Amino acid sequence: MNSKNILVTGGAGFMGSHVADYLINEGHKVTILDDLSGGYLENVNPDAEFIKGSINDRDLVDKVTKDKNIVYHLAAYAAEGLSHFVRNFNYNNNLIGSINLINSSIKSGVDRFLFTSSMAVYGSGEPPFDETTIPHPEDPYGISKFAVEMDLEAAKKTHSLEYTILRPHNVYGERQNIADPYRNVIGIFMNRIMEGLPPLIFGDGKQTRAFSYIEDVSPFIAKAPFIEEAKGEIINIGSGKMYSLNDLAKVVIDAMKLEVIAEHVPPRYEVEHAYCTTEKSERILGFEERTSLEEGIKKMALWAKEKGPMKPTIWKSYELNKNLPNFWKDLKETYNNAEKR
Repeated sequence: MNSKNILVTGGAGFMGSHVADYLINEGHKVTILDDLSGGYLENVNPDAEFIKGSINDRDLVDKVTKDKNIVYHLAAYAAEGLSHFVRNFNYNNNLIGSINLINSSIKSGVDRFLFTSSMAVYGSGEPPFDETTIPHPEDPYGISKFAVEMDLEAAKKTHSLEYTILRPHNVYGERQNIADPYRNVIGIFMNRIMEGLPPLIFGDGKQTRAFSYIEDVSPFIAKAPFIEEAKGEIINIGSGKMYSLNDLAKVVIDAMKLEVIAEHVPPRYEVEHAYCTTEKSERILGFEERTSLEEGIKKMALWAKEKGPMKPTIWKSYELNKNLPNFWKDLKETYNNAEKR
């Protein structure tokens, strides 16, 4: 790769920090924009230029996008289930912020815009989902991601903005924000186990997902804008092997080496089965899954136990409380009671 001047949004977060590390190791100049709402300074590569700020700050976005060759947009709040109850926040953060970045990229004349979308755009269709599957997102998070995908297509036609869209799914590993009790099931399981609490499974646990280890995925996210065949493409990226949540809980408990038993709670509204094909990512990006679920979770468990349990970051208030799962109601009540003490 020839050295490029690159912007990574969300570069203090989970996937963004791993992508930034790879780019820096390849000799690129990387600027990270992150508001630290879900990321941590300790994740930021010391060789990156770090700017604390939000993609909702249009003046700042214009400033940091100027003179960049490539923009990697990984900043998002990826809580599919919660997005039903924080709709305004979801669309401002995941849609409007993305449009600010697209506008700035057009004005700055960037060579390529890399957008990490989500498998959530597929909704509850018949898996495995491939890239020809017609998206039908069923939660505000997936809707916002699909809207950005459509906007990028329009920006290409009207303003010649070159883009690549990747759809990661259920990525896990070191640096995941295990303090967030609303997203990233593996991190939630691990943090609860370290707190001496059982992992909670919504419903019967027969829901199936494919889980992708970060070191298998992040290099190919980083490489994608440099691959000519990926220009203008939408590509699933991640594992094609599915597991039930019951099986996942067993693997996590074994890796954490603590005596707990998963507990089932009433089901919430969610897609029951969700996993994708890998053919296109293998053909265009050279993707190869190298890490088994058991191996990847063992690596993440070692990191998590070294870090120790983290105090859950609880929403002080939701925009909507109607049909909110009881577990999330309890989280809010626990937070409010703690604040009163």
